[in-house]
Amino acid sequence: MPEQLWFTEILNRFFAGPVDDLLRALHIEPKYPQAPITNAFSMELLVFLFLVLMFVLLRTRLSVESPGGVQHTFEALHGFVNGQSEEIIGHHSEGFTPFLAALMLFILISNLIGLIPGFESPTASAEVPFGCAILAFLYYHAQGIRKKGLVHYAAHFLGPSDSSIPWAIRIPLAVLMLPIEIISHMARVLSLTIRLWANMFAGDLVIMAFFSMVAIGVPIIFLGLHIFVALLQTYIFVLLTTVYLAGAVAEEH
Repeated sequence: MPEQLWFTEILNRFFAGPVDDLLRALHIEPKYPQAPITNAFSMELLVFLFLVLMFVLLRTRLSVESPGGVQHTFEALHGFVNGQSEEIIGHHSEGFTPFLAALMLFILISNLIGLIPGFESPTASAEVPFGCAILAFLYYHAQGIRKKGLVHYAAHFLGPSDSSIPWAIRIPLAVLMLPIEIISHMARVLSLTIRLWANMFAGDLVIMAFFSMVAIGVPIIFLGLHIFVALLQTYIFVLLTTVYLAGAVAEEH
């Protein structure tokens, strides 16, 4: 049996049977039938529930005359993400702000929740950053197709579409560019995953090591460093997603 956090243990106590049935229906044999739900999944579920609760509370308390501290915080986050996306993508970037802001909040809280005793950072497990990277990958491609149409969007994988270039050059160039573009886009998923996972995993290991050796004083320095890395990696992940989105929806001139 794997070591379980308290929230993971609760989920497995009530939902182990249905989860086992679902996995077997997908032809996946659970490694631990009594505990198929992992700590990483339970922690990201907890982060999701926390964000939903925060959004509901915020929605019920929105006020123009007397906004509270939580509303100011969310407005500042919205302004920051919207300003950055407008600078990178352009004036038509407002529609992407909700996705980018939600992604930022999820990753940030997932990075920081491990600092609370009894919890772990789900982003320290590779499958969670990989899921976020896949979501970003699908989102910017979907927006590119929505903006340009499937045929026009797919054409940019074949290199420049300048009609002044002879077909004798354009066809071999397209054959060369297609695999390069596909590999490049797949590498983005790998890059986003490894960058976030490796930093959070290493941060958790360092904190655990110093807490086990020196329980007072010194670990505080590494806790501060962990918070800084959590903020930085959240910003980098969302920044790169915004850059990829800008490339997908960019107007050609």
